Amino acid sequence: MTSSMTAFSRMSFKGDEGELAWEMRSVNNRYLEVMVRLPEELRGLDPLVRERVNRKLGRGKVDCTLRFSPSGNSAAGVRINDRLARGIIEAASSIGHILHDASSPRAMDVLRWPGVLEFEEQDLTPVESQAAELLDKVIDGLIESRKREGERLAELIMQRTAAMREEVAKVKVHMPRVMKGLRERLRARLDEVISEELDPGRLEQEMALLTQKLDVDEEMDRLQTHLDEVDSVFQRKEPIGRRLDFLMQELNREANTLASKSNDVDVTRSGVELKVLIEQMREQVQNIE
Repeated sequence: MTSSMTAFSRMSFKGDEGELAWEMRSVNNRYLEVMVRLPEELRGLDPLVRERVNRKLGRGKVDCTLRFSPSGNSAAGVRINDRLARGIIEAASSIGHILHDASSPRAMDVLRWPGVLEFEEQDLTPVESQAAELLDKVIDGLIESRKREGERLAELIMQRTAAMREEVAKVKVHMPRVMKGLRERLRARLDEVISEELDPGRLEQEMALLTQKLDVDEEMDRLQTHLDEVDSVFQRKEPIGRRLDFLMQELNREANTLASKSNDVDVTRSGVELKVLIEQMREQVQNIE
């Protein structure tokens, strides 16, 4: 199935420990590049995130962001370092005695002193487990989004390959008329130069070579073959973006050759239309995994 590299997925969960929210977005990239943004207290999840993304995705620049809002019940407890606080108060009283200042230090001044407030470490194991479970869901959501976008891209590309087949058919219709007109003009020119006592056999040979150079049957056959290959690639189950990109290069090469050989307005017009369609497909192929 065709998958795009451009997608977005979001999943959230609210429990006793707080609220978790994963956001994952991906854009086209030559290789798989994973960017992870985690809350400081959940930094340990970084290797897990990278391992699971690498296991399930093949290409794209993937941005993974986790947000965590602890609930009031699960917030870390706060306690006072009684020994340090008493020491600070006693030291302040001693300084006040020396300065003849009997005022006691304010409570908030003591609490601001480093180390007076001690925070109990919160057990984040349940949060990490829930975040890991939610991670699988958000990755699956991203994959589904990429598949939906990929199906749309496949439809657009198939529409353009069908349009290219129509242009190739037009060229095939025009070519007998074009080649006949070319032969007639060359033969008229040949009749003119024969009167100048030039070798008619040599001129006939040159005319045949020129006609062969302007013949685009091979280019049209190769275009048809490449278009058939594009259609068959979409039936594959593995990532197809790189193969499609190569086929776009081959199609463009044949379209360029056809346009350069053309000396007919209708054929030139079809050649230009082929190149426009190929360029449109190339832009879409850049987003396919």
